[in-house]
Amino acid sequence: MTTRWGVAGTGGMAEAFLDDFAVVPDAELVAIGSRTLERAEAFASPRGVVGMTYADVVAADLDVLYIATPHPQHRDLALAAIAHGTPVLVEKAFTATLDGAREVVAAAREAGVFCMEAMWTRLQPAVATARELVAAGEIGEVTSVHADLGAHRRYDPTHRLFAPELGGGAVLDLGVYPISFAQHFLGTPDRVTTSGTLFPNGTDATASLLLSYDDGRGAALSTSLQAATGVRATIIGTRGSIELGPEFHHPTRLVLRREGDPAQEIDAPALGRGYSHEIIHVGECLAEGRTESPLVPLDDTLGVQWVMQEALEQLGITPVEGTVDLS
Repeated sequence: MTTRWGVAGTGGMAEAFLDDFAVVPDAELVAIGSRTLERAEAFASPRGVVGMTYADVVAADLDVLYIATPHPQHRDLALAAIAHGTPVLVEKAFTATLDGAREVVAAAREAGVFCMEAMWTRLQPAVATARELVAAGEIGEVTSVHADLGAHRRYDPTHRLFAPELGGGAVLDLGVYPISFAQHFLGTPDRVTTSGTLFPNGTDATASLLLSYDDGRGAALSTSLQAATGVRATIIGTRGSIELGPEFHHPTRLVLRREGDPAQEIDAPALGRGYSHEIIHVGECLAEGRTESPLVPLDDTLGVQWVMQEALEQLGITPVEGTVDLS
């Protein structure tokens, strides 16, 4: 069965995602939506698909809508698509706020409509291999996770990465990756402790997070828009460890270290740019009649969103949702 896709958004994220339709034969791009019809058509025409406004694409005849706009616009677009009965794949960060995420999840569950956060990392072959090794007990019981994701970006308060009204800042844009990685292997923490620095306009430039669990497990995470980091993640167990990266959020290899054994390198390349695995997984979920992904369940998304909101509040930041004109 061919899955018919629409895309809301015409930025860099949407463009990267669309490249992988070429390597997924049972997925078809049919529509692209933007704030203006002119922008949508300019983006859609070279790809041989229909350009639409946001109001039209959320109500279009689609199997699934991928939402790739800035974070504060995700809530309104997802709610509108769900109201029309259209399944949604919502780019990370899922929303700008925890309340916004709860709204979308509640609407999807009440309507029985498929909804998933586009956390492509969880679907990468290398991460799937790590998950299988952990489940098989290869490193014993998981006790902690270490992960970092930082990149140097020139400060520009008008750019999406730094603008508060567009969900700018390190935590929502990059920090979501190490937080989601830790949540995947440890679950949602009991406490979050955060320190960091701010840009002149008040958005978060760096953040270091300690996730604590009542049973003694923990995660040490960091993110930055001011400096490039190693972009590695390590899962530590009672009998060994698994290291992914660089870059851990779309890795092609991992290193397994077990007590008394030499390190074992395992190659696990992605198909295309790696977004293909999301496209394939969503198609499989829809074909099976699922309303949630077993690998990126909505409760995990809410847990990640809670950690991000706790971190931002500790940095003195109150994120807000935006509004999208769907008239």
